[in-house]
Amino acid sequence: MGFTKYTSQAEKERVRMNEGIRAKEMRVIGPTGENFGVISLRDALAKAQEFKLDLIEISPNANPPVAKITDYGKFKYEQKKKDKEVKSKAHVTETKEAQVKIGTSDHDMHIKASKIGVWLREGHRVKIDLFLWGRYKYMEFNFLKERLARFLAIIPESYKIADEIKKSPKGLSVVLERDPISHKASQGAVPPKKVVGSQSPHEK
Repeated sequence: MGFTKYTSQAEKERVRMNEGIRAKEMRVIGPTGENFGVISLRDALAKAQEFKLDLIEISPNANPPVAKITDYGKFKYEQKKKDKEVKSKAHVTETKEAQVKIGTSDHDMHIKASKIGVWLREGHRVKIDLFLWGRYKYMEFNFLKERLARFLAIIPESYKIADEIKKSPKGLSVVLERDPISHKASQGAVPPKKVVGSQSPHEK
């Protein structure tokens, strides 16, 4: 088994291996993690030949560079796996904001709830404000909390409470985020259930 050859110019630019390595000497890691120390490129290539594997530069910016003796197919698979994990973690999440009022029509409430459902499905947090003005500011907290809970009950997406219902400068506020467990269940054709702290809000 000889050294793996480059199949494209892009691959050659992305990964230096075997005859493509430019460093004259490097720290070499063996196929099972053994440290061969800093040796010349010639000796490193000879060791790779002994194992019938490839010599791949894994840390070109180190001083000296680091190369590993491994199978190139396995190396590519592991790199793709790492890239996929990094990409999945790089998803940008935002805290979206929505505002509802006492007296808002059922139609408008459902429109707002649907929009919040979309945001949750996309993985965003959502801060919901129950806007209070005039005499509404002086109403009993539990009554206002129950009105906000009624709105939460019509959101068409599984969620959990990230920040409990509490007083805010605008009135009352609550922060929701998608419930990953319920979301997975919904993908398996199981009807999603809302999760609001330890209790579910009362439906209308």
